[in-house]
Amino acid sequence: MERWRRARGWCMAKGRCQFVLTVAMVTLLTGLCCALAMAPKWALPKIRAAQEASTESLGQAPADDPRLAAVRRTLEPFGPIESIRVPGDDATASLVVGHPGHRADLEVLAGELPAATAAITELWGPNWAQSALVVVAATPSEFAALVRAGAEMPGEVAAASVSDPFVRGRQPTGQRVVFSPDAGRRLSPDGLRTLLRHELTHIAARAETADGAPQWMLEGFAEYAAHRGRGHHFAEIAPTVNAALHAGTLPGDLPQDTAFAGASAVAAYEEAWTACAFVAEKYDETRLVELYRRLAEQRQDAASEDRVLREVLGIGRADFVADWRSWLSSQVV
Repeated sequence: MERWRRARGWCMAKGRCQFVLTVAMVTLLTGLCCALAMAPKWALPKIRAAQEASTESLGQAPADDPRLAAVRRTLEPFGPIESIRVPGDDATASLVVGHPGHRADLEVLAGELPAATAAITELWGPNWAQSALVVVAATPSEFAALVRAGAEMPGEVAAASVSDPFVRGRQPTGQRVVFSPDAGRRLSPDGLRTLLRHELTHIAARAETADGAPQWMLEGFAEYAAHRGRGHHFAEIAPTVNAALHAGTLPGDLPQDTAFAGASAVAAYEEAWTACAFVAEKYDETRLVELYRRLAEQRQDAASEDRVLREVLGIGRADFVADWRSWLSSQVV
């Protein structure tokens, strides 16, 4: 007992207890390390290196998709990225990208892409990528950045397609369809699907479309493709035109390019659709596509439009407009 008291007193004096504990701990850890080093490998637990979490499992855009390179820098400041891969018939995949707050819109668009791609290919032909990058913006600023607009897009614009600068006839790069942040709120799911087909048509035809080609043909053809085979009736597709027809008012001419913006835009898009629907019904879709290709080759004026119409449809521009107006009169419901 006396020895124990002496040892205890020695340890407590001048911090000797802390010294003894430190020496004991170092000795214990040294022995443990030596034991681990000498133990056979089968006796040791398997230590795995920390693995990077799967971006797919987090719903984020896969880092290995090259189509994201041009948009990732724009998207990331606006929040986490979600993506849905949509396989194609030829093993190519489309990609629908956005943010968690727009998950419902992403799913609607992803679900429509296979049918939309097949329908546009059936009309236009297979000479296009048959896949797309579709992006849903989170804010007006992000929308403007994704479509490379110098300022925020007008509020009435629900979607737009964009590509890198290119020479007509070559395959465009950097193509994508971008939806505005409120497109899903303004449009029904059916409206989103229709708008996707419209913009996807612009993607398909872009390689053969010159800047400045007649908007009545470019937008009318995209509208025709968007509604084709979907059971939409004249009054559903062109309610403004239908109302004007009921009031006894017919368009005097094909809509001018300037009419596709501002207050006149709704009527211009509807009139353009009617012109293309008229060509498809009176002639056929093959000649409608041919008319698009010819008119989209370059900027046109009334004289060059007249020449193309004669070569493709066998009728001059004045007679074409007259026949179109007569066809419109027969569509009143």
